[in-house]
Amino acid sequence: MASSSNPTSMSIDSLNLAIQVERNPSESRLAELGIKSWPKWGCPPGKFPLKFEAKETCYLLKGKVKASIKGSCEWVEFGAGDLVTFPNGLSCTWDVSVAVDKHYKFDSS
Repeated sequence: MASSSNPTSMSIDSLNLAIQVERNPSESRLAELGIKSWPKWGCPPGKFPLKFEAKETCYLLKGKVKASIKGSCEWVEFGAGDLVTFPNGLSCTWDVSVAVDKHYKFDSS
């Protein structure tokens, strides 16, 4: 059995959780989503665990991250210019190699 090698979407089959990365979305796509009105968050380089209690979409202005999905050997890399979606219930560890500055939004549904 081979695991997914697509670096833009990783999943754990048993939980159907995936990190989705849209590389360099267009300015019109960012405007449509209202990215500039979303709150901002940042962090320095380092390694830390995260659990998403709601679906989060974020747009990285700066940074570089390698996220390892808990309970698997799967990971995905993303950075400045990427639009990233984390599903509700996902647990992962972020290994931040370049400080992150991002806009983010939690899905209320």
